[in-house]
Formats: sequence, structure tokens, C-alpha cells
Amino acid sequence: MAKTFKLELLAADRPFFVGDCEHLIYPAQDGLVGILPGHESLVTIVSPGEIQYKVDGEWRYASISEGFAEIRDDYALILGDAIELPEEIDAKRAAEAAARAKERLRQRQSILQYYQSQAALNRAMNRLKVSRRHNHEI
Repeated sequence: MAKTFKLELLAADRPFFVGDCEHLIYPAQDGLVGILPGHESLVTIVSPGEIQYKVDGEWRYASISEGFAEIRDDYALILGDAIELPEEIDAKRAAEAAARAKERLRQRQSILQYYQSQAALNRAMNRLKVSRRHNHEI
């Protein structure tokens, strides 16, 4: 069995990472999904959260917004609206976005506006969590 598989992490605005990977962990709707070489084929929705991937024995981390994943035994493709390294995250801007989303949630809104505000809050909180976890303070 191979020790690595090809991983492509593609954000809407750029290819984030393309290369060999030993292990991948990403957030899905029903929890974290772990991928090793030889994994069963599957297609899933990626939830906002933290992606972890191991390259040359070293774990790397990134924040991801919503997206999709296609997994094959020797290949994994993650398509995300936004994928950012912890050092790329502007924690102050993310905190301001979270505050704006919280304020919108306090106001009377249509169901659609409520879900949009909730999604914005989830994205901002995820970015803050990843930033804080990996050596960045506000």
C-alpha cells in the first residue's frame, strides 16, 4: 500500500496546495473525516472548520469555509470557497465580522437573512479559532 496520496486543496481564488500527502483530516457535516492512502471513494460536503494535512511527516493547518471533497484511493480533492493559512487570517477583521453577524442575529430578519447571518458568524468564528490555535492573538 502506498504511503502517500495526491492532495489538491483548491480555493475559489487560487490553488492552495497541490502535492503528496500522508494523512488528511477535514470537517464534514457529521464530524471530522480522516483520509489515509487507499481510502474508499466518496464525495462529501466540507463544513467550515480546520483542515489538517500531513506532508513529509509534518502537520499543516488551514481554515476552510464551506466546500466539497472528492476522495479516491490515491487522490483527494477539496474545493473550498476560502482556504487560509493561520498567518493569513486577519484576526481583527474576523472579530469585527463576528460582531457584525451577532448584531444582525439580534435583529428581526427573514428566515433567509437569519441563515445568512448565522453562516457569516460561523465563518468568522472558525477563522478566529484557527488563528488563535496556531500562534496568532488578536
